Amino acid sequence: MNDYQLGEWTMNHKTYITVSTGVFTIVAFLQLARVLFGWDAVMGGWEVPMWLSWGAAIGAGFLAYSGYKQQR
Repeated sequence: MNDYQLGEWTMNHKTYITVSTGVFTIVAFLQLARVLFGWDAVMGGWEVPMWLSWGAAIGAGFLAYSGYKQQR
């Protein structure tokens, strides 16, 4: 069984990997854009340091790459 079901929604394994890869790719590019363009990020009054976005970009990029490799 390669299908995942949540209520009326059903998603097979290939679709799940494709959607996950797309989401992680977008997150990686947005984190990288934040670092390159110097965008500020504030959460609950706390300014998120740039090094944290570097880590998030690397982590999301790795997950996107792993998802891409799983699709092959």
